[in-house]
Amino acid sequence: MNILLLGSGGRESAFAWKIAQSKKCEHLFIAPGNAGTGNYGTNVNIKVTDFEGIGQFALNNNVDLVLVGPEEPLVKGIHDFFLADDQLKNIPVIGPQRAGAQLEGSKDFSKLFMERHNIPAAASKTFTKDTLKEGFEYVASIGLPVVLKADGLAAGKGVLICLSVEEAQQELKEMLTEAKFGDASSKVVVEQFLQGIELSVFVMTDGTHYKILPEAKDYKRIGEGDTGLNTGGMGSVSPIKFADAAFMRKVEDRIIIPTVDGLKEENIPYKGFIFIGLMNCDGEPYVIEYNCRMGDPETESIMPRIESDFVDLLAGVAEGNLNEKELVISDKIAATVFMVSGGYPGEYLKNKTITGIENVRGSQVFHAGTYLDGETVKTSGGRVLAITSLQDDLFAALQQATADASRIYFDGMYFRKDIGFDLL
Repeated sequence: MNILLLGSGGRESAFAWKIAQSKKCEHLFIAPGNAGTGNYGTNVNIKVTDFEGIGQFALNNNVDLVLVGPEEPLVKGIHDFFLADDQLKNIPVIGPQRAGAQLEGSKDFSKLFMERHNIPAAASKTFTKDTLKEGFEYVASIGLPVVLKADGLAAGKGVLICLSVEEAQQELKEMLTEAKFGDASSKVVVEQFLQGIELSVFVMTDGTHYKILPEAKDYKRIGEGDTGLNTGGMGSVSPIKFADAAFMRKVEDRIIIPTVDGLKEENIPYKGFIFIGLMNCDGEPYVIEYNCRMGDPETESIMPRIESDFVDLLAGVAEGNLNEKELVISDKIAATVFMVSGGYPGEYLKNKTITGIENVRGSQVFHAGTYLDGETVKTSGGRVLAITSLQDDLFAALQQATADASRIYFDGMYFRKDIGFDLL
């Protein structure tokens, strides 16, 4: 099978590493990929939103399956593009069509979907600039802190947690009337703040059947002790001890089954991944958000724990017989530590030479923001490398990943040394 993987981050590196292990994969192409993905297949210089270029490449290279990593091409309709073309429509795309991708592409759509299907979530209402006055009133009534979410995609920056009514009202005004997050904040969801422990649950579905992948917890703040600005993710751990069998049964019965059945009831075709961001509030699960793809950095902790053939599972999604496929999950614990560029998540350093990757001893290095300058690996993004270790216990995994991160160097590098410590 020839497989085309779209994306260039740590998530795609982990996918590529896993796909390359399958005997069912004859050739793997990654578009555009990074300095690490080329170790597992062939990087192709095509942007993830260049649908014409992707389609032509798929035809020219006898691609049998397309796996979409990031959300942007899904929300913009790459799956629909393939289905609308007579030459491309028989090439399966793993990732929902535009209608299903609205689960991530529109916070308002996802909140209304949860309401329709009685899926537990925080109380919320959606406002536009025409209903700003009602928005101010709702902000004052919902209790503190107040969560504001831009309706559309805002590159992970569209969520604000406000500690006072005045701050929330000012931010709401800026989002709606001054386009603080561009078109993404032409609508804003004002939401009740949930107190608890966050975790991420991942589901693979062919539209009818589903498999629950390993859960994970990611760490968003730049500073140790969960301080400072939010990032795209500074690390992750899988599994999570508080997500025991009883809790996961609640998640499946109250959230996963109603989500998969709800999409089917509403005639929304969905072949791909559903990322469910959850809050564990005293043992009760509530949905914070849906994403229409796998998470990053969670994928880097999840893929090493999947022991079965990942390509076989992808084929099950494509063919609609996922229920016939076997998902085997390791009992071991994976910990991921992200190395980031100096200045991140603000303006960060670029084009710095990376050395020492060959010194890593007990971890897998997944590239994210890297590129090759001749034979030299250099930094290109804010989040640069994900160092993942799979071990028998959490402490060993954290210790190994942190030690291996210390063996790599680039100018201005930084990583948190306390990932997962709250779980020990």
